[in-house]
Amino acid sequence: MSYFCKTNEKAMKKNQEVPNWFEGQIYPEGDIVRNPFSGVEFELNNVELSIYDFLMGSQMLAESVTDNTVRENLYNNVRKCSSWFAKNNIEAYMALID
Repeated sequence: MSYFCKTNEKAMKKNQEVPNWFEGQIYPEGDIVRNPFSGVEFELNNVELSIYDFLMGSQMLAESVTDNTVRENLYNNVRKCSSWFAKNNIEAYMALID
């Protein structure tokens, strides 16, 4: 099976602002992320990778907790991160999240 890596050079070069709601760590460098379902790979810059990991971690935790308030807060993080990607890097959103 062949995979391809989509590099968004515009996103890799620009400085993206970290949203004020973001509660995670900002990584010093980006990396390549693979969609576990499609196998598509996409190169993310450091801010995108930080927000992507926060989204995925929030989603995993939300699926495992039993407290409804905690779960809703985690899904709220997922929605914020997804919306951020849709506005800031639609190609990555479509390849990795949608």
